[in-house]
Amino acid sequence: MTAQPTLTDGTVTLEPSAEPHTFVVLAGEELVGRVAVVPVGGRAGELSWELTEPHRGRGYATRAVRVLTDWSLAPVREDGLGLSRVEAHVPTDHEAALRVATRAGLRREGVRRVVPGEDSDATGYVVLARLATDPPLSEPGAFRALLNSFLPRKRAISQMLVRDEAGRVLLCQLTYKADWDLPGGVVEVGESAQLAVAREVEEELALQITAGRLLLTDWLPPWGGWDDALCLVFDGGVHDASIVAGIERQTREIRDAQFCTVEEVRERCADFTARRIESALASLHGHGPAYTESGR
Repeated sequence: MTAQPTLTDGTVTLEPSAEPHTFVVLAGEELVGRVAVVPVGGRAGELSWELTEPHRGRGYATRAVRVLTDWSLAPVREDGLGLSRVEAHVPTDHEAALRVATRAGLRREGVRRVVPGEDSDATGYVVLARLATDPPLSEPGAFRALLNSFLPRKRAISQMLVRDEAGRVLLCQLTYKADWDLPGGVVEVGESAQLAVAREVEEELALQITAGRLLLTDWLPPWGGWDDALCLVFDGGVHDASIVAGIERQTREIRDAQFCTVEEVRERCADFTARRIESALASLHGHGPAYTESGR
């Protein structure tokens, strides 16, 4: 086992304790807390830390966790612990601890859900980690990757407003909900929203329609177990009504597809969907808003 050296960044000092891979944290000559990295299999280790109440909020925990992480990931030949990964599991509601882990350079990877037990009321733990192959935190790319790991990510949905020569709107009857909706779907990671809606229309209906200009951005609040999302409605142009005869439905998701009048839109769609479609139609002619919330 690698001997535990004394570690420091010039502000905090980590001195080895009697327990393996555990250090007491000193600020100057004052004891302010403890940190540890416990091997959890292979070449991975799990971090933990605790500061005494009078010394919290001064940045000591962040510094200590960063120093311990650097040592844990350093090769054995450089007097490090030689781990390939260090991670921390922080309860989702412990904001202070999440800030410490993030500022120490650990990237957020996800949330591990748990059933609350006798030892903890936590319903989930944020998993954060650094790898030995991650670039140094001093590099701009590393800082951007760190920010990208915890900044909010909002779901995007792309839909297409396709009309026939009578002004009717193409609607889809979906298998997973009772209401009808515009054709489209969720934008994949790294995918253009404009290309996504054309892909969805082709996959679900076997129609090749190029998406035109953006007509409407509609914010959808959390609903029915879904997180909030942005719905982007693109112009699909005017087509002969006979195109429905060429539709090859993806039966896993689409029951039917028809051109519908505005009155039928109101009858078949959820109220917020009907509002979105009417707003997109108004925007098509330059009379409506470019942005709505739940169609309003």
